[in-house]
Formats: sequence, structure tokens, C-alpha cells
Amino acid sequence: MERKNSKRQNKEILKNGLIIATIVLLFSLGSVIFWVSTFKIPSLDSFEQRKVAESTKIYDRTGKVLLYDVFQNIKRTVVPFEEISRHIKNATIAIEDKEFYEHNGIKPTAFLRAVLVNLQKGEFSQGGSTITQQVVKNSLLTNEKSVSRKLKEWLLALRLEKELDKETILSMYLNEIPYGGSLYGIEEASQTFFGKRASELTLPEAAYMAALPKAPSYYSPYGNHLEELEKRKNLVLNEMLRSGFITEEENAQAKEAEVEFKPQEEKGIKAPHFVMFVKDYLEKKYGQEVLERGGLRVVTTLDYEMQKKGEEITKKFALENKEKFNAENAALIAINPKTGEILTMVGSRDYFDTEIDGNFNVGTAFNRQPGSAFKPFAYAEAFKKGYMPETALFDLETEFSTLCDSEGNPINPSQKKEDVCYSPVNYDGIFRGPLTMREALAQSINVPSVKTLYLAGMNDTLTLAKDMGITSLTDIGRYGLTLVLGGGEVSLLEMTNAYGVFANDGIKNHYQSIIEIREKGGNILEINKKNEERVLPSEIARKISDVLSDNKARAPAFGETSYLYFPNREVAVKTGTTNDYRDAWIIGYTPSIAVGAWAGNNDNSPMEKKVAGFIIAPLWNAFMQEVLATIPNESFVRPQQIDPEVFYLIKPVLRGKWQGGTSFPIDKISGKIATPYTPIETQGEVLTGGIHSILYWVDKNNPQGPSPATPADDPQFVRWEYKVREWVLSHNIIESNETIIPQTFDDIHKPEFEPKISIINPLWGKQYELQEKVLVSINYSGRYPLMKIEYYLNGIYIGNSMKEPFVFFFVPQEFNYIKQTNELKVLVYDSVFNKTESSLIFEVKQN
Repeated sequence: MERKNSKRQNKEILKNGLIIATIVLLFSLGSVIFWVSTFKIPSLDSFEQRKVAESTKIYDRTGKVLLYDVFQNIKRTVVPFEEISRHIKNATIAIEDKEFYEHNGIKPTAFLRAVLVNLQKGEFSQGGSTITQQVVKNSLLTNEKSVSRKLKEWLLALRLEKELDKETILSMYLNEIPYGGSLYGIEEASQTFFGKRASELTLPEAAYMAALPKAPSYYSPYGNHLEELEKRKNLVLNEMLRSGFITEEENAQAKEAEVEFKPQEEKGIKAPHFVMFVKDYLEKKYGQEVLERGGLRVVTTLDYEMQKKGEEITKKFALENKEKFNAENAALIAINPKTGEILTMVGSRDYFDTEIDGNFNVGTAFNRQPGSAFKPFAYAEAFKKGYMPETALFDLETEFSTLCDSEGNPINPSQKKEDVCYSPVNYDGIFRGPLTMREALAQSINVPSVKTLYLAGMNDTLTLAKDMGITSLTDIGRYGLTLVLGGGEVSLLEMTNAYGVFANDGIKNHYQSIIEIREKGGNILEINKKNEERVLPSEIARKISDVLSDNKARAPAFGETSYLYFPNREVAVKTGTTNDYRDAWIIGYTPSIAVGAWAGNNDNSPMEKKVAGFIIAPLWNAFMQEVLATIPNESFVRPQQIDPEVFYLIKPVLRGKWQGGTSFPIDKISGKIATPYTPIETQGEVLTGGIHSILYWVDKNNPQGPSPATPADDPQFVRWEYKVREWVLSHNIIESNETIIPQTFDDIHKPEFEPKISIINPLWGKQYELQEKVLVSINYSGRYPLMKIEYYLNGIYIGNSMKEPFVFFFVPQEFNYIKQTNELKVLVYDSVFNKTESSLIFEVKQN
């Protein structure tokens, strides 16, 4: 009985629970239904006003100059469904929502997937996948990521499907979808891009239109991602084929069809190449929806006054170059190397010039070879390994391919010389014989630079270039030793920023275009922070800057007063011209600014056969003149000098001596072997061992280590050595041998021959007035005549006397470091540079 009662009670509890649960469920559903019933299908009537009110605005670095209002002059023309080409309808459905005509506004599987993803992430970013949902999303007044917004989106999509037919929904989508900038709707986009109505769009044109909405700025036909646009257009066509909208033949024909876009219209925009660069960044990072509706206030790094000068100068010289050198286009980039901030970006001579596809930003495109502008990276890596600016290399016609003999003939007779041999020439066809690395880099001599790349190592040079910011040179096997002559594609932006590492003492700042981004409520969304990274030892950066700013070293190639020279300013600079004369480069810098410029033709046709110093240097110089007038006059930090005490311990070839590899120090006055008493001023050397290529004297991977026991083990040795020996014989040079080594030691410089002096005035311990003229005189005796006396007050040089009677005067008050008790030191040199010193203490009366 108790068991039956218990079962009855359990049934009652279960029944009551189910009743309560049903009531709660019904109440909840009723609440949801009531809530949903309050939703209004948003009207599109206020579309333009809403976009303008929330448009993203892009400013220059002052935050005052408006460069671009993303939705200023917004354009949208609504057309009926029947006036839209069937191709764009089909293309849109194929790429955006294949099941558009089957679902009721949302896809259940996509809905569940979105819920799961959102729950896992703890956010609400998934869900707007169907065309119906996108219509709803594009019509909502906010872009917040919240549960209620997503529920509204899903529920409104279901409701929209009940109230409107599919054609109306698709019509709403096609009339509102963004196509880039202020362009909205298929009719306006069709007119803008093709000059025709939406009803007239062909299949390939429709495929392009359907490709754009995913990322309108990125895929823009007026931008730098035309290859990516082409791939996405083909993807649209493939999806149309898969969905049965077109045939195989139509697919093939559409992919091959030539489609011509109308020239881009000029509109209210300043610094357009830079603005589009920033806009592309914003779209990639924050998405199209935030860009459209976020009301962002973007303060960029651009110096608009500098930008205006850059645009004016670039256009002026590009038009001149078109007439003079068949170089119709140019680009210019300026960066602050201390921060990485882009100050100027001119991507062509004129953004709106349709003759040259001016909207294409050459400054950021990775399709140009840098020529000799790449050389500093190889020299920097060589200096890291222990080579020096003074290191001697031979500029001689040299065969570098191991598939060919020293005369440049293929080892395998079945191979053609032009296919396997590599023997570069210099820009002027002249071979100069022995040169230092300083001279070779400063004058941009090719053969020693190829040798430098070999000594530095291809992989290590590419790694250094990557560390310094060159991201495009990834295919190591593709370049070979031609890399140092500019055999890979790079961008002007990355090259200029990488040169900024030299300017900034070896520290890299990745280029930046943004200072600050604020949301429409004022909250900071992004702020530029320094992200410094040391990628090059400071001493190496200083050596490169020292070479590239050495006007004397580059003068034999460019002249004393070239466009690379600025009186009273230190500017490091390197030019580059590709072998086929398709690209002319120049990149220069001070500690405060790095400026890169390029000249050439967008269609990659060659220019006149002139080097960059003629073609692009005048443009760069004109811009630098303007910029240098506005920035501080800063000098480069000098690299450390070789300690004279260890100078002769360094291998001769590394410090510029090519006449022999074995050094014997001598006294230049006596001609005998130097001793520890031989002054630095009279030290010299005799070199023996014969004249050889550098590979005879150094292991390329350890240049300052022992000389190689078997130099011929290096695969390049025979070719380099062959040409050096040939050069020695052709110049009838007599090589030194051991017979020239002195057999006796320096007997002029000995301790007993040092000058002997005493200071007779001023008097030891005497007190002098501040204004008193103090006489300095000495007694001297020695084997050799007195040549010079130097005077030091409290350790600081104050003057010298170099002729009889060797007297000197000074007034204490003229020196702000004078004290009550002071030391006077005199340093005496005789005629053979023996020297000695003496000092005394004297007093000065303090007022």
C-alpha cells in the first residue's frame, strides 16, 4: 500500500512539475513573441543620413587636416529588381548564399554553428551568413556585438522572409551592399566602374562586382591587389558553374574576357595613396562594418605640409623625366626612422592620372627590383663578420659561376654560355683594379659588391635584410649572387624603412601609419606605441652611414657637387639602377628622416639607359632640400677608429693593403725594423707574400682568423685568383719578397734619445692674477732638433708652438675651468717624433 501511495505521489509531483514547466515555457515564449512583435523592420529611407553621421574620418598627424571622410558624398541609386542583370543576381547568390531560395532567412546548421562558436568565444561575432541576415544587419542602427542584437538579427531575418518575397530581399541587398568608399548599391557601382546600368552588366563584369563586397577596399580595382581581385572573380565564376548558373564554356570565356574599368573619379580626398593605404589597414583589422558605421576618428602619421611638397615635386620631375628619359612615373616615401612613422607617401605622379594607372601605389607594391640600392645590406653583413670599410677587393672582370671556367666558358660543352655563366660588368664598363669596400659601395661598383655578397653569405645577408624589414625576398634559391645587384622584388616603403635602421643606429621601428584611433564615443581603440628592436649592431650601422655619407669616396663616380651632396649637412645616400633600366632608385637619410624615391614605368617598359643619379636623384634632392630646411641639423655618430696600437696586427688585406699579405713593421725614417720605441707617426710596413685575391688570405667565414691552409678549397678561389694574377702580369708589377725585409732594428728612436726638458716659466707654486698674461717657456736638450710643443691646462689642450723661440702665452681668466690650483703640461716632439713631457703646478688668485 505504501509503495502504491509513493508512486501516486511521485506521479503527482511529476505532473505538477510538467504543468509548471509548461507554464514557464509558454510565458517565456509569449514574452519572446511579444518582444519580437515590438521589432520594427528598419526602413532604408534614412540610409544616407545614417552613414554620413557615423562615417570614419581620417586626419593628418595634427588631427586638424581632414584627409578623407569615408562616406562623404555618399552615392546610392535604388533600382527595381527587374532592372538588375541576372548575372549579378546569380553571381551574388553563388558566392554569398547558395541556398538563398531554399531557407527561411537563416540556415539552421549555420545558426547552431554560430551559437556554439559564440558560446565558446564568449562573444557574439558569428551569424550573419545569409543574404537576408545581411540585409537586416546592414539596416540596423548599431553595430554592437551583443546577444540582443544577434537575436534581433536572426529573428528579424525570419520575419523579413515572411513579410517580403525573395526577389524584394535580394533587391534590397543589391541596392544597399557597399562596393568601396562612398559607393553603395549595384547601380551606382556599375555606373562608377563600367559606365553602364546594372541591367547591362555582362557575366565577367558581374563576377567582379560580386567579388568586391567581401572586402571592398582590399579588392578595389583601383588598388594594389589586382591579382587577388582576379582570383576572387574567378572563384565567383567557379561557384556560379557549381550552382548551375553558367556552363563550362561561359565560365572559360568569362575568365578570358578583357574587362575595362572606368578611370577613378577625383573626389574630396587629400593624400589619396596614403589614405587608401590606411583605409585598407582599417578594413583588414576592424572589418568593413566598423569602417562603415564605427564613426572612427583616425589620426594618422602623415605630415600634410610635407606631403603637399612631395606630391608637387614628384609630379613636376616625373613629367620632365617622361620627356628626357622615357620614365613617366615616380613615387616617394618619407619616414621618421626614430619612430617608423610614415610622413609622406606619394604612390605615383598623380593618383587620378589615368594615363599611367595613377591610382596604383608603386610605393607599397612588391613588384620592383631595387638594383644597387640593395648593396648596403650585403656590406653590413660583411662588416658584421669582421670585414672592414678599408678591406681591399679587386674590381676585375670575373666569372662567378662554378659551371664555367675562369675565362667564362661552360665546363660542360653542351651548355650555352648565356645560360650558365655569370660575369657582371660595372655601370660604365670600366674595371678599376684594387678598391676598398668603402670605395666600391660609395661608387656602386658591381664586381666588388658581388664579391662582398659572397663573402658575407647569401643566407645571412637575406636574413639581415628580413630582420631590417624586407619581407618579400623569401625564395633564396631564386636569386644567387645577382641579389646584390637588385635581383629580387621589393617595395619602396619597406626599403626606405629598412634604410631607417641605418639612420637609427641599428634599431628598427616598423613603419606606422596610425597615431590614434578613437571610437565615436571617444574611447581609444588604438594608439601608436614604439616597438623598437635592435636588428643591427650600432657600430655596423655607423660604418654604413659613414660610407654612404662620404662625399669624397663617391666623388669619382658622382662628382664633388652631385645631387647626392648637401653643403653643411650630413646625408647618407645610395642609388640603384636595374641592369635593364626598368627601375631607378635612390634612398637617403639623416638621423631624423629617411626618404626613398623611385622612377620608371608602370608597364615595366625600360627607360633611357641612364643611371639613377640622372633620372631620380634630382627629384629626391629637391624634396630633401625642402625637408632639411625644417628638421634639426644632426650628424651621424662616427664609428670607432682602429687603435693605432693594434693597426698592424690586423691582416693587411682587411685594412686595405693588397700588395701582400705578410706585414713587417718598419720605421719609415730609418727604414729599419720598428721597435716598441718607434713612434706611431713614423711606423710603416713592408708587405711580402705576393699579390693575391682576398680568398688567398682569409677564410670568408672567419676573416680575422687564421689564413686558410688550402685556399683552393673555396669554390670561388680559382676564378678570383686567376683574374688577379692576370692583372698583376698585365701591369708588370714587381712583387715584394723576403729580401726587402730589413735585417736591423730602428736605431733612431731609443729611450736615451728622448728630448730632455724642464719648464722654467711659469714658476712652480707661484700665484698669478686671473687677468695676468702668463708666459710659458722651457729649457730643452736632445739629440735631434725641437719640432713642436703642445700645451695642456688641467688636461685640456690650449695651443702649440712650432718655431723658435718656442714661447707661449695664456691668460687664466679666458678658461672657464681655471681653478686656484692648476696643472700645466707641455708635450715636446723632436724632428724624428721622439717625445717627452713635463708638468708643474701653479696658483691663480680667485676674486
